[in-house]
Amino acid sequence: MLGAQWLVPPGRPFDLAAIDPDSTRGAPGDESATKPALDELCDELSSLQDRFWAEGERALLVVLQGMDTSGKDGTIRHVFRGVNPLGVRVTAFKAPSQEERKHDFLWRAHRAVPAKGEMGLFNRSHYEDVLIVRVHAFVPEPVWRARYDAINDFERHLAEEGTTIVKFWLHISLEEQRRRLQARLDDPAKRWKFNPEDLKERKRWPEYQAAAEEMLGRTATQEAPWYVVPADHKWYRNWAVSRVLVDTLEAMDPAYPEPKDLDHYEIPDP
Repeated sequence: MLGAQWLVPPGRPFDLAAIDPDSTRGAPGDESATKPALDELCDELSSLQDRFWAEGERALLVVLQGMDTSGKDGTIRHVFRGVNPLGVRVTAFKAPSQEERKHDFLWRAHRAVPAKGEMGLFNRSHYEDVLIVRVHAFVPEPVWRARYDAINDFERHLAEEGTTIVKFWLHISLEEQRRRLQARLDDPAKRWKFNPEDLKERKRWPEYQAAAEEMLGRTATQEAPWYVVPADHKWYRNWAVSRVLVDTLEAMDPAYPEPKDLDHYEIPDP
């Protein structure tokens, strides 16, 4: 499958710097040439999701992670524009609430996993507990290091219970992040999205990259693969994520339920 070019090999260290965030490798062409292919993928995703929702036997969990401005919101908006919202559940993970802090770090993630028939989208996720928690030393190192194994066990459990997991790291460059942050400042319609705290986090870029590298290497598994998608070009990001999701669902091959014997029914006149 084409998505193999973005797949993180499980069970080995991963070099995030080896991935060019500006790459458009594998795309049908430039942005204008890729748009028809993306539209076709969106139609395919809609059709597959309809069968998946009707089948109601399995779940699909899509995890979106990346640096600030990497396009998690935009990916959801563009890739899933044609799906039936009744069968999709989106969860945005912010700073833990007071209630969430009283539980183990996976509690809020487990509450949000999709039910059978649903596609669950995590905009950020339980992986924040080995990213920002690590960078800011919110807990001691032995605590966050132990979470890699806990996450792998959690995702293995979900897979065994019938949930297919697909995880994306939206990979942007430091320069592209600067352009996107500046665009938020320059456009009055986008200023609401600008958070001065993002500038403080930007100064920790090397620390976040190191945390992401170890996270990808430690939690890429057969049951829950990671895909590192070059995301400097939004159109390429959308196309790549769509390609992986369509391939994943096609491999799952969801089917409409077999209809019951309806031959003896007639629709009466009013």
